[in-house]
Amino acid sequence: MATTADANDETFWILELESLLLTDCDLDDIRKVCNGKAVPENLRSEVWLVCLGLRGKEEYTKVGDEIYDLPEQTTIRKDCQVIVDRLGNEEEDKLSVISDLESVLTKYSKTTGISYSSDNGWLEVLEPLLSLRLPSSQLYEYFRAIQNTYIPKYCGADGQLFHMLRLLLLYHDPHLCSLLDTKKVTPDCYASHWFRSLFSATCNLEVTLAMWDIYFQVADPFLILFLSLVILVNAKEQILTMKEEPRHALIEILKSAPCDLEMVDVEDFCFLAQYYMSRTPVSFTRDFHDIIFSNSCDENAKEANLSQALCLPVSPWELVFSSKPKLNKDNALKYFVVDCRPAEQYNSGHLPNGFHLDSSLMLQEPASFNTAVQALFAAQKQAIKLGSVAGGEHVCFMGSGREEEDQYVHMVVASFLQKQLPFVSLAKGGYEALHNFMLDSLNSGLTDHCSKSCIICTPAVHENNGANGTENEDFSFLDKITTLMKSKSAVVREKLVDYITNPPQSAERKEKSAVYFDNFYPVTVTQHYPGSDEKEEQEEEVGLQTWLKKPDVIETFKCDEIKDNGYMYPSHLVVTKTHVFILREMPYKKGFAKIIARRSLLSVVKITSKRRHPELITFKYGYSDSAGNFTVTSMDRFLIPNAGDATKLIKQQIVKLDDNTQETSYH
Repeated sequence: MATTADANDETFWILELESLLLTDCDLDDIRKVCNGKAVPENLRSEVWLVCLGLRGKEEYTKVGDEIYDLPEQTTIRKDCQVIVDRLGNEEEDKLSVISDLESVLTKYSKTTGISYSSDNGWLEVLEPLLSLRLPSSQLYEYFRAIQNTYIPKYCGADGQLFHMLRLLLLYHDPHLCSLLDTKKVTPDCYASHWFRSLFSATCNLEVTLAMWDIYFQVADPFLILFLSLVILVNAKEQILTMKEEPRHALIEILKSAPCDLEMVDVEDFCFLAQYYMSRTPVSFTRDFHDIIFSNSCDENAKEANLSQALCLPVSPWELVFSSKPKLNKDNALKYFVVDCRPAEQYNSGHLPNGFHLDSSLMLQEPASFNTAVQALFAAQKQAIKLGSVAGGEHVCFMGSGREEEDQYVHMVVASFLQKQLPFVSLAKGGYEALHNFMLDSLNSGLTDHCSKSCIICTPAVHENNGANGTENEDFSFLDKITTLMKSKSAVVREKLVDYITNPPQSAERKEKSAVYFDNFYPVTVTQHYPGSDEKEEQEEEVGLQTWLKKPDVIETFKCDEIKDNGYMYPSHLVVTKTHVFILREMPYKKGFAKIIARRSLLSVVKITSKRRHPELITFKYGYSDSAGNFTVTSMDRFLIPNAGDATKLIKQQIVKLDDNTQETSYH
């Protein structure tokens, strides 16, 4: 029974929300007041308007003037009739609602070029929106915003999303994943309508509306994956009792699992999903966002075949960033990195917190391999106990990135997966990807790196040596690896134990063994000359969403600013007609940011990117003399997911500002 205090608290936040909606509020304001709760029915349409980014639009897209001539028009009209009949509207309202639904679906199909089908989830998304009693023009805008932001796109991405859900389940609950795999119950069998309708096809209307209240506050389209994961984990006990049941029985149970959700479950349900999200590598969602939710499907998306992934992939940049003490304070995931390359490769360069486990020993010397694995678990346990950045529950295996060695690495990973251990991942692209990411700062980022013996720095030398060895030596490549492992394993183990038990603190130790804490990224030191317009000592705090929606803002790009000390800061590039502003998020003051720099577009003299890492962008600023020579006075470096769009827009704005900028060289 609710107490008077509870009732007062409940009334207070609703009154606060009502007052807030009368102001020029943004998503962050809504989050602070609602705090992950479902909102009152009478305020829902206004709250969603803010959360979906629709507030402030002076005109809505007109609907109803279309010519209803789509090939599937008869199907659309019939399906709309079924929905309205099921909702039980008053007879006089039915024709109006059917007309609105048909107009919205026809307009959306013609605008996007996507053909309507009865099972594509469009009507299931529209059904909860009908409860808001919106005019047809607003109904269309709400529907379009949800489709564009939260519903997976279908250029092969739908299948990718199913594979992502399976990899998440394997990561967090390998036992359940193994059981479902054995029964050949894959996510495409039961989760299609979960994804296409955001659960509205399986949950009752009241639950769906409350879930969407929280979903739109979180504003992360990947939440659907973690909500699905919670559904599966909660159904585990029932699934275990049905191990002997036929496959179709399990599929039907899982399909209908969300139907059991009730209103009292919604907040806990969404909270658990966010908890699982916080326990999952960030790169997993960040790297695959465009593949799943982008309107276009590029070559990179086609190559990212998650169906072939052995386990959850983790990008090298996340392994690098997670090792930093500053990020650990922010509850970033800690990884226990297991470097499975041959000993000769490991000793030519590796991450300082990488535990060496030669994968070839698994076949050549099983006893030695088992001993090494036991040492690995002991080292992990000790590292976690000491709170070292070298230790974490999340185990990430690293290969070389070359097929000839990685086939053995995959065998090792498979053996760990067979033990049904949670939090097992594989470094995407292996050491080669890590090496290339840190190309400009190898001496400060890798331990024992030697370019002469590094297989990435001098591949031709190693290929020649390998060819000669095949002709002149009597023992195999694996034998060589085993010999090296025997001779150097003691040294490797001693270094690792020293690193775990004696984390770098003094200046002397930092210089000798832990310089990797600085300059982790390929960053050139930014010079500050007189006239530079960056004044970090005068940083201005602003409301992030309010600032991003200023009328003079042309476009914004979420990015990570990389400083010359190697630290990365979640930031936003804000482009206006004359300037680029750098807004750095404030982790301890949600919804606020600091204006780190105001850069005149005319001061940009060069924009460069890495061929291997096109998302790593450097802006150089300065001035030119009468002879056309440029002097660089300052620079910024960013990791921008949509780097191509950002640089293209900035170049276009520069050209508009100065007709002579075609003489400036951009690379």
